[in-house]
Amino acid sequence: MKHILKILMKYSFYIILVFILLFMQANCDLTLPEYTSNIVNVGIQQNGIESPVPEVIREEEYNKLLLFMNSESKDKVNDSYTLITKDNSEYLSYYPLLSEENLYVLNDELKEDSSDLRSIMTLPMIMVYSISQEGFDPSSLEMQIPEGMSIYDALKMMDETKHEEFISKINQVYSEDTVSLLEQTAIVYLKDEYTKIGIDVEGMQLTYIAITGLKMLGLALLSMALTIATVFLSSRIAAFFSRDLRSKVVNKVMTYSNTEFESFSTASLITRSTNDIQQIQILIVMLLRIVFFAPIMGIGALAKVSGNDMGWIIALAVVTIIGFVIILFGLAMPKFNVVQKLIDKVNLVSREILTGIPVIRAFGTEKYEEKRFDDANKNLMKVNLFVNRVMTIMMPSMMFIMNGVSVLIVWVGASKIDAGTIQVGTLIAFITYTMQIIMSFLMISMVSIMVPRAFVSLKRIGEVLDKDTSIKQIDKPQKFNEELKGIVEFKDVYFRYPDAEEDVLQDISFKANPGTTTAFIGSTGSGKSTLINLIPRFFDVTGGKILIDGVDIKKANIEKLRSKIGYVPQKGILFSGTIESNIAFGLNKIDKAKIEKAAKISQSLEFIDNKKDKFKSEISQGGTNVSGGQRQRLAIARAIAIDPEIYIFDDSFSALDYKTDAKLRKELAKTTKNSTIFIVAQRISTVMQADQIVVLDKGHIVGIGTHKELLKSCDIYREIAYSQLSREELENE
Repeated sequence: MKHILKILMKYSFYIILVFILLFMQANCDLTLPEYTSNIVNVGIQQNGIESPVPEVIREEEYNKLLLFMNSESKDKVNDSYTLITKDNSEYLSYYPLLSEENLYVLNDELKEDSSDLRSIMTLPMIMVYSISQEGFDPSSLEMQIPEGMSIYDALKMMDETKHEEFISKINQVYSEDTVSLLEQTAIVYLKDEYTKIGIDVEGMQLTYIAITGLKMLGLALLSMALTIATVFLSSRIAAFFSRDLRSKVVNKVMTYSNTEFESFSTASLITRSTNDIQQIQILIVMLLRIVFFAPIMGIGALAKVSGNDMGWIIALAVVTIIGFVIILFGLAMPKFNVVQKLIDKVNLVSREILTGIPVIRAFGTEKYEEKRFDDANKNLMKVNLFVNRVMTIMMPSMMFIMNGVSVLIVWVGASKIDAGTIQVGTLIAFITYTMQIIMSFLMISMVSIMVPRAFVSLKRIGEVLDKDTSIKQIDKPQKFNEELKGIVEFKDVYFRYPDAEEDVLQDISFKANPGTTTAFIGSTGSGKSTLINLIPRFFDVTGGKILIDGVDIKKANIEKLRSKIGYVPQKGILFSGTIESNIAFGLNKIDKAKIEKAAKISQSLEFIDNKKDKFKSEISQGGTNVSGGQRQRLAIARAIAIDPEIYIFDDSFSALDYKTDAKLRKELAKTTKNSTIFIVAQRISTVMQADQIVVLDKGHIVGIGTHKELLKSCDIYREIAYSQLSREELENE
């Protein structure tokens, strides 16, 4: 995990920017339901009149309203309104009725915020409106009204004490539960009053709806732009992150010795470098797009509906979703680790089949290999089907919960609308916020199903990055002694493979000087290849030491050590590209003179010249479009091109015919006069001319010397020699 966090820290600025953009996007999305509610409540039901506090009212009506207020409220209202007389031409264009009668206008400073007047003005407006309606029963006011006297005159004649009691009795109707219904009734009165004053109420309604609609459109466009920006940045962060992580994994793998490679199969390393990193990349996109966004939306929506007495519906929905997700999580999580291992298996079987097609065809085992692949493929299919079935259950179940919650809200909300405690627009907004809360949990739930698989991938990547390499470079490496250039010495070397019970090599001691050839021969499994693999530190000795140029290779810089060595492995490995690029593989830049010289020495020119594109001829992956002998010669040319101090040929002449082998070694001897050469071979003819031959048997040196010396002194060498060549051929050599 520390490796992941370290890479993510590089993009911390962009991650913070994504978080800010998501917060802005959530704010836009959370504001839209409010505007929807306003269009329904204010724009449609209230004709665009936002507040029950009149901005303008006739003098006569104003005085009527004052009759239904106590002295304190009257003072506050009188301080809030200004009387505009008929001779005031400034307001005439706004209020045509001003030419006929005086008007009271709300003071400018209160037009933006008149919340203090809402509770004061609402009930008096309702009372005046109710009295003006036909069929109104004065007895409902529970006050004595002399015959022939209007209600308003009776109120004017009422003494102060009784008036206060009357007003107090009326105000008992006003409560938090009835405020919505009361204000709507007051606005009906206000609409009628505005119409009489000459205000275009229909135009006011259309203007309000149009402005609110434009605001919604602007918010929607802004939300869209923010969504595009967050998706772009999230994808970019995830893509760059996966690039860096993949590079980190490959760079780490490049430091592995053969010991570490044995801990992971090639198929597994390929899967970890591709599929596993892709899973993490998807997770990062999901984190930045959903895991960050969903809580912001959910918490914001909860804040919007907090205090609503229908909140229990949201709580019920959330508990249901969480319980459902826990069940799905418990079913799916154990399978994700299995999926990645099965992908490794399919990758492994596919790789073996593709690389081994010639052998499979030669032995007629196509049906067996098809069945082997089919078994691995079906196992992966079964687990994936199970996981996908769990995922398919999730979406319809969540939609069922969402729709069920919507129906429940409408059912409960309808009775509240009927009772006048909430408005239609408020119910619509509540449904929208509830869906946003549920969708937030739904999105997190969907991600939670993906998280286990991604964490399995994180663990697998961590295993690669945390793997301790057995080949370590010390902090202050020693410099090679130029006076001892090319001298290689083994001193009491022992080697044992990790977890092995016994040493593969024991008490190996010899010295090789520049300009000489040291050959290794012995039966299969005697330790020849293991011995020379110790020189470039593919493995480290477990006892003794190896000196190159007078320096223990464990104390030398690994890169500089390997730059001294031209290595040709048993299997000639070529890379996709051209003949030229393969020969120049170890060079800093392509040098045509060196490439042609290396090709000539390795006897590669004869088949290169026969190709149409010469050195530009294409080499397929693994060098499958050239023969085994050509592949070996090109591998030898690659080593020759870098002109190293030390050559290592690990049975690199086995695919060559005797004639080519002899010509190559003759040319090689001319070029490598000052180099130290190590040859591992099975053929006596390849090692006969060596300056010293080391005979190995079961990890021990059983003989060391020239060809003639070993024929006399070493029984094992003599047995190998006589098994390949006749006595006359050996003696003539």
